[in-house]
Amino acid sequence: MTKILLSIGHGYSAQGLADRLLPQGWRIIGTTRSPEKAEALRSKGIEPLIWPGEDLCPAIRAASHILTSVAPADGKDPVLAHVRDEIAANATRLEWVGYLSTTAVYGDHNGGWVTEDSPLTPATERGKARVAAEAEWAAIYGLPLHIFRLAGIYGPERGPFAKVRNGTARRIIKQGQVFSRTHVEDIAQVLEASINRPNPGAAYNVCDDDPAPPEHVIAYAAELLGVPIPPTEDFETAEMTPMARSFYAESKMVSNDRIKAELGVRLRYPNYRAGLDALLALESGG
Repeated sequence: MTKILLSIGHGYSAQGLADRLLPQGWRIIGTTRSPEKAEALRSKGIEPLIWPGEDLCPAIRAASHILTSVAPADGKDPVLAHVRDEIAANATRLEWVGYLSTTAVYGDHNGGWVTEDSPLTPATERGKARVAAEAEWAAIYGLPLHIFRLAGIYGPERGPFAKVRNGTARRIIKQGQVFSRTHVEDIAQVLEASINRPNPGAAYNVCDDDPAPPEHVIAYAAELLGVPIPPTEDFETAEMTPMARSFYAESKMVSNDRIKAELGVRLRYPNYRAGLDALLALESGG
């Protein structure tokens, strides 16, 4: 029987999974907000569904698997706000449901390690909304839910090279600040591994092995490009938007032991150096 994935809010990370599943004969229905994006999805082998707009319920009833990438809005999960009853009605029939969350749910740990069992103490409104959304999805009886807490996402067309080249990259220094990050291809392989080894109720951190200060990543990108490393700026005095400054409200190192031990994942890009090397090679046609 053909497996059918309903990808709600089909975007960058979800397309990475689709690229792995389509060659295996999966049917993938992806929601998007505009006719233009719908045509782009169709060109990639995805059956587009414009939502909000079209009725999502038939796709829910048809799906064997659901992945939702939709972020909370106004403190609520938009998917459950519209179709919670339909998802609940199909909960025990579905084989796997994935919710893409964020490591922001852990809040600030002063540069210390967090695991999936660490307390959820978000420091930002964005993180608090994610904690609430995770709980809302988990409250649906019988739903085979798997939560994926993603670190900072990068990959093709989402790396630091463009900013380094055009001179807009910044090296903001905040003492003790570290971030975890993950390559989009590693997100895709984690999701596929979970589909193949479902464990309803599980949560997984999705990140690489090497939490690092953000200024190190920019410096390495500049070195690869052979351009001057941008000067450092002190966090306390740097001009930044409130959104940019909010990312520095949390410092933690995220453990990825569970995706390795439980899902058997072997990261393609275990650190930012391997990831940036591969991105530059891809840009260069290598």
